[in-house]
Formats: sequence, structure tokens, C-alpha cells
Amino acid sequence: MVDADQTFVIVGGGLAGAKAAETFRSEGFTGRVILIGDERDHPYERPPLSKGYLLGKEERDSVFVHEPAWYAQADVELHLGQTVVSIDRVAKAVHLGDRAVIHYDKLLLATGAEPRRLDVPGTGLVGVHHLRRLAHADRLRQVLATLGRDNGHLVIAGAGWIGLEVAAAARTYGAEVTVVEPQATPLHAVLGPEIGQMFTDLHAEHGVRFHFGATLTEIAGQDGLVLAARTDDGEEHPAHDVLAAIGAAPRTALAESAGLELADRAQGGGIVVDTSLRTSDPDIFAAGDVAAVHHPFYDMRLRVEHWANALNGGPAAARAMLGHEVTYDRVPYFFSDQYDVGLEYSGWAPPGTYDQVVIRGDAGKREFIAFWLSEGRVLAGMNVNVWDVTDTIQKLISSGARPSADSLSDPSIPLESLLQ
Repeated sequence: MVDADQTFVIVGGGLAGAKAAETFRSEGFTGRVILIGDERDHPYERPPLSKGYLLGKEERDSVFVHEPAWYAQADVELHLGQTVVSIDRVAKAVHLGDRAVIHYDKLLLATGAEPRRLDVPGTGLVGVHHLRRLAHADRLRQVLATLGRDNGHLVIAGAGWIGLEVAAAARTYGAEVTVVEPQATPLHAVLGPEIGQMFTDLHAEHGVRFHFGATLTEIAGQDGLVLAARTDDGEEHPAHDVLAAIGAAPRTALAESAGLELADRAQGGGIVVDTSLRTSDPDIFAAGDVAAVHHPFYDMRLRVEHWANALNGGPAAARAMLGHEVTYDRVPYFFSDQYDVGLEYSGWAPPGTYDQVVIRGDAGKREFIAFWLSEGRVLAGMNVNVWDVTDTIQKLISSGARPSADSLSDPSIPLESLLQ
């Protein structure tokens, strides 16, 4: 039974941590809630950093999870701009970089992920960027505006979601864009080649140049500034700025040093948690990008880096910490906006897990739903410029339904009827 004498500590000032703090209070917890974040900004949501805020369509204040005054009103103690350097599991305490020690009864690790770095000469030049934090978006927004004004060139390493969304934003500003990607299509690791080609065509129509089958080997510069990006096949692309968008790695160093069980790095890494998001220490939980939870439908441990996982995982962990029965088995979900294309993806079906892709609608007009199947079972679905179907797609996945490919591809057959 949780009582008012207990202290719950959250390490990580992102969406998962902020929503966990909110849930503690909404569920009636009256003890201390302490949220520690290593950024000076209040907790914020990350999707706008590569979408509306980066495009200049949204104000900076719109990204924050709560109004700054909410934390004091909810009696949530904030320690912003502070780094937790270690966890003492015996003493049940976290040690901060300023040597402060905070004791906990239960601890939530919502430390998120960090961008993977390019391991090539030239990464220390001024014009080399990453996009993960609000400060990164602040800087990149100014860079894109300048490149657009001066007809400058941006080279993006990686054709994943961040790379493509920034490419779309850069072209909207008017910058020249080249994307370097080792695979044959964008988003290969998520969507496979069948749907990846659509993104090649979409961006090419907007003037983006792709260099597939290559990786960056050097960023050339002079006087600290970027001049060009070179690839392993001998090509050289003019560049004023370079964005490294080659994925993110879970921030597990704190958990590792504390002796918590970690997932295999070859399978995405992260902190191992059970279905209630509890780690190998019964008083420590993990949520958001850093948590690797066994998903019953896919029968494997998944680490999901997207917004919805933080939005829902933080509250789920909070309820588990309060002693509620929790089974976290939500179908993975994310969304993206690029030019006039909006999409939602539900499920998990990387290449090698599916044997068929079925299209419902008009892929040429980019108004369709794609389904990834394995032996007739729906593993994932993505609706492109088709709306109000996500709940049904997720039910098709979680129910284990095996509708025929013909019925899936026929728009005259209601999706809901395929659940029967």
C-alpha cells in the first residue's frame, strides 16, 4: 500500500517522465514526487522537433507537456539541468552530478535515447548537427532558414524517419538536400523495400537527391566550416551543413552501472522490464525509449522509441509503482508528416518477419493502407492520407486475425468486418 511518507523519483525529463508524474497525482498519490532531467527546459514532446516546430508552424512553448506552473501546482519537485551519475540500490538513492543525494522508495528510469554519432573525420565541424533535443531543433531551425535563403546545401546521413522529416522541412525552406543512405530505399529497416520506394518518389518530386548504397566516410571543411561530404564509393557532395540521422541508442549507462539487466544490443538493447515495466530490481521501473518489454503478440522483447510509447508507458509504469495490476502490451504506434503526406503506422514488421505486403486503396495517389502479413496474420498496418482507421488496424493486429489478402485489399469491404 502506497502512503504519503513515500518518495517516488523519476530520472528523465521527457514525455514518459512527465506523464508518469502526472499519473501519480491523478491516481491520488500524496507522497513526494521528484523529477530529475538533464536539460534545463521543462519536459517536452519530441515529434514537433522534426515537424511543426522545425517548420516554423508552431511556437516553442507548444512543445511542452505541461505549463511550467503545473509542476508547482501538482507538488512535483523539479531538478532541471541535473545529471544523475549513479544509483545506489542498497541505500535506495540516486547521486547527482552536484553531489546531492536523493533517496527513493521507488524509482522510474525514463532516460530515453541519444542520437548515434557519425564515426568519421570532420564531425567536429560547426555545421554538423543531430536532432534529438529542443536545443538541437532551435539551432537546426535557424540553419534551415539560412540555407533556404542562401540556396545552401544540406547533406543528411540516413533515410529514416528523422532524416526524411528534416529533408521535407529543409526543402520547404528552400534548401538543397542530398540524403545518403546505405540501403536501397528509405525506411528499409521499418517498412521494407515495397513501401520504401514510395518515399523515394515523394521526396524526389520535391527536389531531394538520394545517394543509395553508400555511407559517409568524411566531412570535409575549412576554417571549422563544412564544405563537402564524401562517401565510401568515392562520391563527394557539396554541403554547408550535415545532419547525422542514423538512429538512436538507448541511454542505459546508468542502469548498467547499477547492475540492472539489459537486453541484447543486437536486438535493440534497452533495460529489461516485465509486463508491468518493472526492472530486475523490484523497486526500479523503466518506461519510454529505454525500456525493452516482452510483447506477447510478437513473442519477443521490443524497444519502441516513438512518442506513443512514452505517452502510454510513463503512466503504465506509474500505476504499477502504485501497486496496480499492469500489463503493458500496447501495439506499437507512430506517425509522420512529410509535405502533403500524413501517415500512421501500427505494429512491428521489419524485413524478414513478413511474407506479403497488401495494399488497400490508391498507392499512386498516396491514399492507401498497407498491411504486412506473415502466413496470413496481420503484423502491421500503415494508413497514408487515410484517417480514422488506426483503432481497427490495431485490433486486426492484436486479435491475431487472418483475413484473406483479397478482402484486405478491397476498399468496398469495411475493415471492421474483417475482425469477425
